[in-house]
Amino acid sequence: MDYTISPIAAFDDNYIWLIDNGEIAAVVDPGDPKVVLDRLETDSLKLVAIINTHHHFDHTGGISELCEKYQDCVVFGPESQELSQVACRDGDSVEVLPGLNFKILEVPGHTLDHIAFHSSDMATPVLFCGDTLFAGGCGRMFEGNPEQMQQSLEKLASLSGQTLVYCAHEYTLGNLNFALAVEPGNSALAERMEDAKALREAQQATVPSLMSLERATNPFLRCRESEVQKSASQRAKNIVSNPAETFAVIRKWKDNF
Repeated sequence: MDYTISPIAAFDDNYIWLIDNGEIAAVVDPGDPKVVLDRLETDSLKLVAIINTHHHFDHTGGISELCEKYQDCVVFGPESQELSQVACRDGDSVEVLPGLNFKILEVPGHTLDHIAFHSSDMATPVLFCGDTLFAGGCGRMFEGNPEQMQQSLEKLASLSGQTLVYCAHEYTLGNLNFALAVEPGNSALAERMEDAKALREAQQATVPSLMSLERATNPFLRCRESEVQKSASQRAKNIVSNPAETFAVIRKWKDNF
């Protein structure tokens, strides 16, 4: 069964991802029910599933209202969340839509209960990573620690380079601006910045991105690279070589950038 993925813009910079085949649909992290309901009505779609990556309100705020409207809708989410009708744990495989299965990856750091959904059932592998991995960046650590977050990002980075990364926010230009401060000599990063600027000037989304591009340009996935460690050491005024320590330095740097 063929499915397409498209964004529904919400709030100032959120993306709620819509997966559909022209008849039935799933949505990812529906913080705003109104924009989802409007899109479902416009496209004559029946909502049958909700994917939730973590408990922040801009990712969960619309779930209850959507389930009231579509009473057969099934919510797939972290086992810690009362809204989750199917509790998802690391390594689980769940069929969200007919013929569309996702493997669950636990990725704590942004929140302790954060999970990601990865599927190889579409023409190109896809990843819904919530606020753990962003295009050119990563989420803040509200509940986890640097070691957890860095290990979560390495888990995601180990996926196929052809994986399409569907993150939940349009933060790309700001993230790449910071990335250039960390790795000013990265030519692939400079090229990515120009491409992202052109997309935003045309009022187009910069996501999804390819995992191979993230590995080449996202400093938070490059904490083993010498230039990133050099920048972290300069920032810390101390030699930093451990990946988790490198991550901790550049994440704190980004928090105040």
